[in-house]
Amino acid sequence: MTSSIYKRGQGKYTRSTTFVVGAVIGVLVGHYVWKRLNGSDLGYWTTSSVSVGLYMVYGIPLVIFAGIVAVMYMVVNRPRSADFMIATEGEMKKVSWSSRREIVGGTKVVITTTFILAMMLWIVDMAFGMLFTWIGVLQVGSGG
Repeated sequence: MTSSIYKRGQGKYTRSTTFVVGAVIGVLVGHYVWKRLNGSDLGYWTTSSVSVGLYMVYGIPLVIFAGIVAVMYMVVNRPRSADFMIATEGEMKKVSWSSRREIVGGTKVVITTTFILAMMLWIVDMAFGMLFTWIGVLQVGSGG
């Protein structure tokens, strides 16, 4: 396997973001494992007859982090994955993003429509309640 970067400079932002997110996941997984191994204030953990030393409490999470980072490096440099990320970044540059004014206007329409629909459903619910009370299907008690 070659250690050079496949198609250097292409898909830079998508590939970099993918790598960074993978590294953050590696940090979180390593931290979780470290917290599980670091079960006491003394820095080691003992279960039945297994004693985990300080080198394991810090070494295992470090190896896990390094492994995840290595896998992410291979993923972003694998030709098939890299070509996909390059194409994705190219397509994202073609997207026509909505302006702030359009988003605010659309949000107002959605919120207003939701409230109108809620009011209409409330009115229909009250009407059905009165109808069912009138025909004797629904009986309203005196609360006690």
